[in-house]
Amino acid sequence: MEDRGPPKFAFAHIWQPAVVNPINLKSYTLPILNLKDPYARSFHLSWLGFFVAFLSWFAFPPLIPDAIKSDLQLTNAQVANSNIIALISTFVVRLFIGPFVDRYGPRKVMAALLVIGAIPSGLAGTARSASTLYVIRFFIGVLGATFVPCQAWTSVFFDKSCVGTANALVGGWGNMGGGVTFAVMASLYDSLRKLGLSQHIAWRASFAIVPSTPILLFVAALTLIFGQDHPAGKWSERHNTPATQISVAHGREVYFDRDEKRTTQDKEGSVEQGKIIVHPVEYPNSDPPFQSVVDVAVNEPLTAETSFKIIINPLTWLPALAYLTTFGLELAIDANMANVLFTLYSKRIHGFDQTTAGYYTSIFGLLNIVTRPLGGYIGDRVYQRFGTKAKKYWTLGCGLLMGAFCIGGGFYLTDNTSPTELPHLSTLMGIFSIAATFSELGNGANFALVPHCNPYNNGVMSGMVGSLGNLGGIIFALVFRFQTEQGKAFWIVGVICVAINACLMVVPIPKDY
Repeated sequence: MEDRGPPKFAFAHIWQPAVVNPINLKSYTLPILNLKDPYARSFHLSWLGFFVAFLSWFAFPPLIPDAIKSDLQLTNAQVANSNIIALISTFVVRLFIGPFVDRYGPRKVMAALLVIGAIPSGLAGTARSASTLYVIRFFIGVLGATFVPCQAWTSVFFDKSCVGTANALVGGWGNMGGGVTFAVMASLYDSLRKLGLSQHIAWRASFAIVPSTPILLFVAALTLIFGQDHPAGKWSERHNTPATQISVAHGREVYFDRDEKRTTQDKEGSVEQGKIIVHPVEYPNSDPPFQSVVDVAVNEPLTAETSFKIIINPLTWLPALAYLTTFGLELAIDANMANVLFTLYSKRIHGFDQTTAGYYTSIFGLLNIVTRPLGGYIGDRVYQRFGTKAKKYWTLGCGLLMGAFCIGGGFYLTDNTSPTELPHLSTLMGIFSIAATFSELGNGANFALVPHCNPYNNGVMSGMVGSLGNLGGIIFALVFRFQTEQGKAFWIVGVICVAINACLMVVPIPKDY
């Protein structure tokens, strides 16, 4: 068996069967149009699960600035509190779901989260007060954790040469659900109001008409029926690859789950497990054809020893803190921009209502169609030429530029908002669209870097990085909660982003990563 490395790009790869690395069984290509291929099915089910989660997870923000706030008689502080509570829920679940991904596999975890999240989603329109709104948004926030198995699933199926593109595509297409949800909920509410429904009924009916609970359950069923745990088959068979043999040969101790099938070696030296037989790979120069630890790493269950190593490893905090800034800012814009635009322009521009503010805000989420995949793709390209360090600098560079434009947008808001003066809507949207673009590029770039950090516990890493992104959202939501001057809040957030990304520049990347 010979590994000749990733093939040159060809458009035919998107419909032809996956070209597989014989060492770890990961795909060098993205066969996204070949649904008979398990690599393609896993790819599409990963982003689809994350996408439909937004139908409930982000259903509240487009209706809160006017409809829900007025109907439930919420104060600005209570609106901010509800945003923070939703983020805290996602932060906690993302943090703790990572070990479950390494233990049970991303497919089962994805399906479980969709089923669990479907229950409170059916109760979304029953909120009667600030306290019930808090409870509902807390439990719906569980759906935000679908991001963790989404990223871990593609990291399991795609080689390091294209995993950045794969992770960014599923993350970007999944995040697109945020923009779609903003547009759908805002337009649906507006249509119901035009049909004569009261504000009290219209926003509740909007939640009932969008069939989030059936959709979540349907996608969970698709995931279990058509998804595959690992390129080797079942999750319990994931060590049945030459990568495990190479890893053991280099002194790595393999940890098996309690229910995992142990490999047995026959007289000829072949390793048989489940439905797959993998023969040891012979290397004429005794040097296996892999360039980094990522090539041979297989997800392992979390132990106290590995937990300590992960916590003290600077590579853990490099993508985690960078994601705190880039995804944290994306969440801050999604959660606050509709309210900012509605407050600024509803009484000064004729016809600028909650629906209009929702449409404008949806632009930031819809940018993910292009921006996040592009961030991952560029990460893969610079890696092939300059190595893992290039992924680091690309990720942090995006964070620095994002922070700079956020600072600029904040000062523009501060300097041009007064009883007699109003910021130009086009200028304001332009500045924050650029900030959002670098935020989403950075998100894509980040998960091109994550598979290189603690690769034997990719589920844990995906969970930690994803949860830190939500922690960033919480921190920035607190800034908006206590800093009522919106322009100042934005530039404070921008300063935090620039400072963190600048400090991370000194984190070293080991040569074998």
